[in-house]
Amino acid sequence: MVQLTLRIDGMSCGMCESHVNDTIRQKFNVKKVTSSHKKGETVIVANQAIDSDKLKAAISETGYEVLDIKEEPYEKKGFFSFLKK
Repeated sequence: MVQLTLRIDGMSCGMCESHVNDTIRQKFNVKKVTSSHKKGETVIVANQAIDSDKLKAAISETGYEVLDIKEEPYEKKGFFSFLKK
């Protein structure tokens, strides 16, 4: 699984977060997506990598601009995750 962290310009309220989240859920196969207009970011968890150009295009259609995308492996962190090391 992968985690993508997007810095997004233009989100100013909870409705903006909903627009971005809904667009990502409709156009891509994701496990989880959360946005924060205060941080100016969206975090996506997916089984496999998402094409960054398609992601930028989908979000720009909603009127927001993707400034940066950071991709990293995702490891679920639970209460007993410290035992796995």
